[in-house]
Amino acid sequence: MVSDGMTDSEAAEYLYNAPFALLSHNAEDSPIFTYANKTALLLFDLNWEQMTSMPSKHSAEFADQAEREALLNKVRHYGYTDDYRGIRISATGKRFVISKATVWNLVDDQGSFLGQAACFGEWTFLQGY
Repeated sequence: MVSDGMTDSEAAEYLYNAPFALLSHNAEDSPIFTYANKTALLLFDLNWEQMTSMPSKHSAEFADQAEREALLNKVRHYGYTDDYRGIRISATGKRFVISKATVWNLVDDQGSFLGQAACFGEWTFLQGY
């Protein structure tokens, strides 16, 4: 993804403009998105301010909340997963399936849990979109 020769600024620009979705949320009891690249913002039909003030659970429909929570708990315990598939919903109601998503824990240098991140490059809009 990011080349060793890139500066921090170049890497940030590359990740923001990448053709895959990249998101993160914090470690709050009801986590809030802390980052979304351009692809993720477009998929979820939100701008930066809207996305980074939204609880991440709102990226899934209510019926899919338990599955999403189980995934996040699994990742919290094992550190990551690289085979997640699930349904997400945009702010305008578009439903889409994400596939082969990698989800991992974010930790600081001391190993303290800071939140989680997800990256996926495969999605399919469900019927009607």
